[in-house]
Amino acid sequence: MRDNTQAKRTWPAVLSLVIAVSVILAGCGSKKEAAEGSPSDDSSSAPYEITVAFFGSEQKDMLEVQEAMNKITKEKIHATVKLLPIALGNWQQQINLMMAGNEKMDLMFTSSGFGYSTLVAKGQLNPLNDLLDKYGQGIKQALDPAFLTASQINGEIYAVTTVRDLASDYGILMRKDLLDKYQIEPATIQSLDDLDAVFQTIKDKEDNLVPLVAKNPGTAPFDAGYITYDPLSGGVGVLPHYDNDLEVVNFFETKEYADELNVLRRWYQQGFMLKDAGTGKYDGREMVKAGKAFAYFSNLKPGTEVEASRKSGKEMIAVRLTDAYSTTDSITGMMWSIPKNSQDPVSSMKLLNLLYTDKELYNLFTWGIEGKHYVKVSDHVIDYPQGMDIQHLGYNFGTPYMFGNQFLSYTWKEEDPDIWSKMDEFNNNAKKSKALGFSFDVSKVKNEMAAVNNVLSEFRVGLETGTLDPAENLPKFIEKMKAAGSDIIVSEKQRQLDEWLKTRK
Repeated sequence: MRDNTQAKRTWPAVLSLVIAVSVILAGCGSKKEAAEGSPSDDSSSAPYEITVAFFGSEQKDMLEVQEAMNKITKEKIHATVKLLPIALGNWQQQINLMMAGNEKMDLMFTSSGFGYSTLVAKGQLNPLNDLLDKYGQGIKQALDPAFLTASQINGEIYAVTTVRDLASDYGILMRKDLLDKYQIEPATIQSLDDLDAVFQTIKDKEDNLVPLVAKNPGTAPFDAGYITYDPLSGGVGVLPHYDNDLEVVNFFETKEYADELNVLRRWYQQGFMLKDAGTGKYDGREMVKAGKAFAYFSNLKPGTEVEASRKSGKEMIAVRLTDAYSTTDSITGMMWSIPKNSQDPVSSMKLLNLLYTDKELYNLFTWGIEGKHYVKVSDHVIDYPQGMDIQHLGYNFGTPYMFGNQFLSYTWKEEDPDIWSKMDEFNNNAKKSKALGFSFDVSKVKNEMAAVNNVLSEFRVGLETGTLDPAENLPKFIEKMKAAGSDIIVSEKQRQLDEWLKTRK
């Protein structure tokens, strides 16, 4: 907004009229003006308020943290922030309403899991290439170019991934106390078949304790196929072994899937999993914490053991069964965009750039105020204030991986102080899928996707918990998928992947 003192100056009447008309026509703080940098660059105007939408529950001390953040942003980018956490269960509905109503929103969390490509197709997100070049150099320095451009659609970036674990390997997390008790050496576990003897020991020796549970409620204990393919934005069409000469296949029709189902069926029949694993809504980490479970499978990263131990209340050991890979999905699951609703995209990009470069601002947003929400043990290590824990803090969203550059984060006392250098090495050394950067546009196969998803819901958890016999049910599963349109989806994904390959530089 322009300074009102201009009206008090002695200007010719005609010029005053021209200015007044131009303000009305252009709109104070219009999008065009913002894109060119006018309001955010005018230090004589009031600071622009940047509304930041992300998933989370509102924190008791949030306004106090917000004000502390504003002291930094006013000085550095002549703007303030308004934090807008939205409960995850309400996210999709509230974002859709805000978009449709053109409600003010300047910076928002986006994800391939929350319809990123759909938002782009509807024209609801600002293109970011030019804004990154002009105001996002810190972001470009913080991200490998392959990770920055993985979100591109038709050559334009509409979202920026956060700096965190941008790759993943896969394996199993097991209670260390029980491994030690029965002298089980984790290094001897090289494959799924090696786990039979481990699970049998736990089943025989530990009454009322199940060897294997699902990490998350309502899911299978083992994500069959996770370790062998690039999901190519989800659905039935995948890229086996992250390469396969870029030939898309239906993973559920492959020999690997059938072999893995046979292992899971064997484990179920031998009592290594819960009898109601196909229908129960168990949280594996909570079961481990309650002393009712031994292990669960999970995607992994550096520091997973510490994180799992903290959440499970038991010391956990990870055995990695795969190499680490980066795929488009591993990168686009956690991103930031500037919606079209923003009245000042320049200020929005400047704030985002600060969250990738300014350690003080990042840690304020992530952990709150020093002395109140945490105390420093050293320059880079923090702990809870005396007499406090995570349950009693007035500010802790618990999502440090969401707020920009996690490599700027302080580490907690029980964490590895070198975790971020190790995570950076992990990202850089991870193998990259041959289809890294490809995103599937589902618009032409929406009906088939919906029909196939219904079939997946009917069969997949049952098969991958071993509760359904694959000899009888896998052929039925494949037949129903084909009837629902799985071959059409695979064909369309292949067509798009071929086109994407032609446009790669």
